[in-house]
Amino acid sequence: MENKEKRFALLIDADNISAKYIKPILDELSQYGNITYKRIYGDWTSTLHASWKEELLANSITPIQQFSYTQGKNATDSAMIIDAMDILYTNRVDGFCIVSSDSDFTRLASRIRETGLTVIGMGEGKTPPAFRKACDVFTNLELLIEDKEEKESKPIGRRDIEAAIHSIITDNQNSDKETTLGEIGTRLLKRYPDFDVRSYGYSLLSKFLEEFDHFRLIKDGNIVTVSLREDIDMKEQLDHYVTALVKNTGKKGLDLSDLANKIYAEYENFKVQDFGYNRFSSYVRSIPGMQLENKNNITKVTFLKNNTAKAEKFSNRNTKADQYTNQTRYLKYENFFMGNQGRTGLQFEEP
Repeated sequence: MENKEKRFALLIDADNISAKYIKPILDELSQYGNITYKRIYGDWTSTLHASWKEELLANSITPIQQFSYTQGKNATDSAMIIDAMDILYTNRVDGFCIVSSDSDFTRLASRIRETGLTVIGMGEGKTPPAFRKACDVFTNLELLIEDKEEKESKPIGRRDIEAAIHSIITDNQNSDKETTLGEIGTRLLKRYPDFDVRSYGYSLLSKFLEEFDHFRLIKDGNIVTVSLREDIDMKEQLDHYVTALVKNTGKKGLDLSDLANKIYAEYENFKVQDFGYNRFSSYVRSIPGMQLENKNNITKVTFLKNNTAKAEKFSNRNTKADQYTNQTRYLKYENFFMGNQGRTGLQFEEP
């Protein structure tokens, strides 16, 4: 079945939004689908809205007149809410874009979402958190224009974003699932409706994630997956430690159970599941040069010097890694297995 573009109703609160935002608003909303309703609400007899006239004509936006019958009562909000519900019950749209910096539309956004429709909110940095969180997506209008005089709203902290992404990847790892770039974008918006990579100076989520030391992006065709860089780097370091233990036993080899005890004694929070294995033996078999042999119900682990070229490459790589001190390597392990994910700043990278 052919996918159809979503249809959106655009409703603008002229009392709380400047005319300078109209073109960026239309450009931003067009990325989500077709705009089938374009309405703006306000008291057009007021000189305060004079700047809107040319913009409304140029962009074919329908102005809805709403007199302020009583001072202190926002008749514009009421008119927008009534129109929104009328449009909702026509079943002619797939979502709404509510443009306002007013919290009065919080309940309206929640009510529309209850029907399964998408709600995109737009407003200035002063927009209250209640309305932001009531929307599926919220965009700060200051981000859509280049205006140095505008006071930029404070974006979500990078550390909070990093922690959220780490949690997403870890959740998927526990379920043996890969994490795609698209899923990260979707789940971040669910957690932080006003999240926007443009707040951090980027136009693409992928470029934003590349700036984090702890994430690695892998492209396979049209699919981009995101993994924890430590999962790869730490496994290589741990593989080196295991290889050294087994090598030191020579031809005699090392009991699999003894090997496990040594690792768990050194790294008490080590779990093979963190590296994608269900059994310790499966993890050991993944290390180049390792051979497991069962005799009399005892599994021995030995290292084959001439196993494969792959083992030789692995050994050479870890020879370079020996340039780092054991203390640095141990501290990095400790940070990783205790869940700090390298927040102390210690880094261990391949020379």
